[in-house]
Amino acid sequence: MTTVQTPDTSQRPSGSSGATSSTPTNGAQAHAPPMTVVVKRRVLGASSRLGILDGVRDSKWRQRRLLILCYHSISIDDEHEWSGTYSMSPDVLESRLRMLRDGGYNVLPLDEAIRRLYERTLPPRSVVLTFDDGMYDFHARARPLLQQYGFPATVYLTTFYSEYRKPIFGLFCSYVLWRARTRMPQPDTRSILGRQSEWNLSTDRGRQRAHREIMDFVVREQLSLSDRMVLAERLTGALGDDYEALQAKRVLTVMTHEEAAELVRDGVDVQLHTHRHRTPNDHDLFLREIEDNRARIDPIRHGVARHFCYPSGIYRSEFLPWLREAGVQTATTCDPGLASSRSEPLLLPRLVDTSYLSPLDVEGWMTGMSAFFMPRKASVHAGRTQAASDV
Repeated sequence: MTTVQTPDTSQRPSGSSGATSSTPTNGAQAHAPPMTVVVKRRVLGASSRLGILDGVRDSKWRQRRLLILCYHSISIDDEHEWSGTYSMSPDVLESRLRMLRDGGYNVLPLDEAIRRLYERTLPPRSVVLTFDDGMYDFHARARPLLQQYGFPATVYLTTFYSEYRKPIFGLFCSYVLWRARTRMPQPDTRSILGRQSEWNLSTDRGRQRAHREIMDFVVREQLSLSDRMVLAERLTGALGDDYEALQAKRVLTVMTHEEAAELVRDGVDVQLHTHRHRTPNDHDLFLREIEDNRARIDPIRHGVARHFCYPSGIYRSEFLPWLREAGVQTATTCDPGLASSRSEPLLLPRLVDTSYLSPLDVEGWMTGMSAFFMPRKASVHAGRTQAASDV
């Protein structure tokens, strides 16, 4: 069971999937995949040539299972080059949607898919599309593509930043540090930290160190949200970038309430993701996150939000009864796998799709074949009425 210090969206990035850290991996860096991934891709390739993938896709086994796909940011500019784990280019997203269409997959609304999963009436090749955090780039980039392909989707909206047309501080700082990697790799930090620090922004390790120093400075100085926004603007200027231009593009900014309401009118499902993008290990604080989130979502939904996504993929056994107390019916994790009628509804697995997954990787999950490579992960939720004890 995951027992991780809960994040605070006011100080750390929103929307980490468990694969992303407070300083997301530089998407421009190409790392050789682990040998296990190489072997898996070879097996998938051979299976595709032999028609095995098609056989699994069309099997009764696959029809009884639901693939829930998870996405985060769909980049407005070059965010996918900064972090291929958090952001994906619109072209790659469209390629995924094309795979679903050409493969004859049934892309269902979340609520219908969950109901039919437990009724055991799913159609063949069932898939659900989910987008975490509710970034403005969903409104600008993903929504037009979904409309083009006629696919329904669910947005798990974290609402704290919806009240501000400002970028999420932690993510934005990481992004502008990356943008300065060649322009100003060793900047003067006195206007940023009040002292000189030897930053080397030309390397991923150096940018991670710089990001940690900024976040430590925020905590030490107990900076308010407005103070953090001033610091973000000061950082951007000190690195020779244009803060106003980035803000105008709405890079790494959460949708406003009005923009989220527009999505609902277009048929997009908006659901719970906590207000401050955190899951406190305290009953009252945890329920407050749901209540504050729901107080902002329900009025635009014209109905009670009943589905939830764990911020950063963090969950604990005690969260399950708390979620039930809050009237939550399902909760999705970031653990890879396909959901079945035996899955715990408050621990549903999802595939977090990233820029680093190849089309063959994604096809393996769409067909269901990849679940056999991860028997423990794929079945970890089966038959559970509560999460396992802490390990």
